[in-house]
Amino acid sequence: MQESNNEPQDLQYKEAIRHKLSLLPDKPGCYLMKNSDGAIIYVGKAKVLKNRVRSYFTGSHSAKTQRLVVDIRDFEYIVTSSNMEALILECNLIKQHQPRYNVLLKDDKTFPYIKITGHEHPRLEVTRRVLKDKGKYFGPYPNAFAAQQTKKLLDRLYPLRKCSTLPDKVCLYYHLGQCLAPCAYEVTAAQNEALVSEITRFLNGGSDAVKQDLTEKMLQASDELQFERAKEYRDLIQSIDAVMEKQKITTLDATDRDVFGYVVDKGWMSVQIQYMRQGKMIERHVSLFPFYGDAYDDFITYVTQVYSENPALPKEIFLPQPSDEEEVDIKQAFESWLKVKVMFPQRGLKKQMVDMATDNAKVALEEKFRMLERDEKRTVKAAANLGESLGLASVNRIEAFDNSNIAGTNAVSAMVVFTNGKPDRKEYRKYKIRTVEGPDDYESMREVIRRRYERVLKENLTMPDLIIVDGGKGHMSAASDVLENELGLYIPVCGLKKDDKHKTSELLIGNPPEVVPLPRDSQEFYLLHRIQDEVHRFAITFHREVRSKSMIASQLDTIPGIGEKRRKALLQHFGSLKKIKEASPEDFKAAGIGEKLAQEILQSLNAKEEAQEN
Repeated sequence: MQESNNEPQDLQYKEAIRHKLSLLPDKPGCYLMKNSDGAIIYVGKAKVLKNRVRSYFTGSHSAKTQRLVVDIRDFEYIVTSSNMEALILECNLIKQHQPRYNVLLKDDKTFPYIKITGHEHPRLEVTRRVLKDKGKYFGPYPNAFAAQQTKKLLDRLYPLRKCSTLPDKVCLYYHLGQCLAPCAYEVTAAQNEALVSEITRFLNGGSDAVKQDLTEKMLQASDELQFERAKEYRDLIQSIDAVMEKQKITTLDATDRDVFGYVVDKGWMSVQIQYMRQGKMIERHVSLFPFYGDAYDDFITYVTQVYSENPALPKEIFLPQPSDEEEVDIKQAFESWLKVKVMFPQRGLKKQMVDMATDNAKVALEEKFRMLERDEKRTVKAAANLGESLGLASVNRIEAFDNSNIAGTNAVSAMVVFTNGKPDRKEYRKYKIRTVEGPDDYESMREVIRRRYERVLKENLTMPDLIIVDGGKGHMSAASDVLENELGLYIPVCGLKKDDKHKTSELLIGNPPEVVPLPRDSQEFYLLHRIQDEVHRFAITFHREVRSKSMIASQLDTIPGIGEKRRKALLQHFGSLKKIKEASPEDFKAAGIGEKLAQEILQSLNAKEEAQEN
């Protein structure tokens, strides 16, 4: 935020929300919570919208949920005809809006699958995209290496085509006996179907039968004194054992299942999925993330995202026990949507499987907390060591500054705060340079230091133990001069210099500045590196925002009929020049712009774009 004396926020939204709450229906659906900027910050689903949405504005909440609630300034809702529709709609809305407080399943968490393509002459490939096409998918595999190793084995066992496009002549794979070469010879549909059937049998857990076949062939080759051939069969058997050795039999039947377990603690959720294929656990996967809503609701949201647009489904899904009322709704919604059996095991071996997933989720979360505690100790120790190196009693609070401009235009500065070695983002501040013309970094630093610490004195804010400026002697001198000679403050000022590769090089302190000897592999040097990177990132990001708005404003200002008031209204409504160009004349009505002027705006912007292209 920028330094300014903001007026107390208007609390009329409470009355507006109270009115909207009274209109909520007794039906299932989804709700979208918005912040003061109108951005969607949370999406949820409900069996009864009226009850669920009202719960956010009444009664007490956990600390995590309270963080969400204090940001809510408005909400919308969408009524659905069933809980299943609400489940799917919630998933789609989360994907579309990426709300800040929702559980988000990241794309980089998708697993690799082995695919038999649906071509006339099929081939094997490893993919992370599971599509609703004619291909057959098997998995998931724990990582790309495991999938590639299995594919490599199958390529040796079954001679499907290997090339993505058919070449003009046979390749090496044909001569190795690993391809039937449909590029040069006729390969019938029956031959391909037989190979696909064998591969499917193997990937569905029939590796033992394949090993038995290979063993018989190995013995036969040995009896016929074909020792090289026998050795090839032996190597294939050993390869199968190597690929399958990590798979553990955990059930007596061969049903494909996904088993879920989850735990919550200190505002974090840990979800473990155990993938069972043909009665064997092929892999476990754990996800850790902060959550802000109801724990079981957010868990079900995560499960929904796992299966969204994924046709490679198990036969059964095991979930932890919800409340009796929720169980029927969740079961019906998932089974109607996914067409698989959903169970909430309560006894026996199946319950033990869910308990094992839950126990492993708990272990993963406890490990994360231990890591956080260790990192906490490291950062506190780094700050303490830095203070000792500088001869200071403590450096609990560090404020760091950096300037950013291009040839003096749109000059800005930024301040970041680190408390006990950790970034304190709510304390960050942005500044537009007001009094300096042209590219003058030293005067910009003087202005920002003056504005910051005049306000600190005026409002009795917390003083820093150390000030860090991004730069050397000139920047340090500018900051110290303002602090001591204008404001009467004696706060230590350090400078952070960079090397030729723009990396943190050395820490300077004193007048004249002297290098503070810090080992490059020390925690305190790493802390300085983080501070310098963070303040630079914050300043650059702000500069880009200001420059972008300036460019938009300059283009709009040249259009007749657009003054400052209308320009601000357009930017507030559309958010960017790109969205203005993509809008229709009707979209401008909400910004107070008539159809005739809207058409003139679009014509002018598009004409400028065409001129730039030419």
